[in-house]
Amino acid sequence: MPVMDPNARPKQLSSPAVASLIKVGSRLNAKVYKATGGRLGNTWRIGAGLRNPVPMCLLTTIGRKTGEPRTAPLLYLRTGDSFVVVASQGGLPKNPAWYLNLVANPEVTIQVGKEIHELTARTATDAERDDLWPQLVSLYADFDTYAAWTDREIPVVICEPR
Repeated sequence: MPVMDPNARPKQLSSPAVASLIKVGSRLNAKVYKATGGRLGNTWRIGAGLRNPVPMCLLTTIGRKTGEPRTAPLLYLRTGDSFVVVASQGGLPKNPAWYLNLVANPEVTIQVGKEIHELTARTATDAERDDLWPQLVSLYADFDTYAAWTDREIPVVICEPR
């Protein structure tokens, strides 16, 4: 499997079709995950995750415009009772909708397997991000590639027990 080149951002990355594909794939993954209690759809096996599968959770936020629950499957890092997720969206130029939702309403849930955790989300401080980023890249090396592909600083989100 070829390693993604951080200096060779795919031209099609900014295409609306890529964003749509991510959205459809995420919705399908979330449905399968929920239906199986996390037995299926619980690991990411794409890119750097092919050889080293990465654990996935379901993050549910409240839509900032609709007020409806919105669920996104995400890679996560567990630190004690907290969960750390990354708003990378594959290096797309804009933050993902789920991130905008939790900024508007930080009360979220994270499902891991059949367990559901009620949490409060916040963007990591610069110091926290500096500490967490190497751990996140160790978990999934492509986070560094995604960061190289975008001009925005990719938010790191800490979800702590309410």
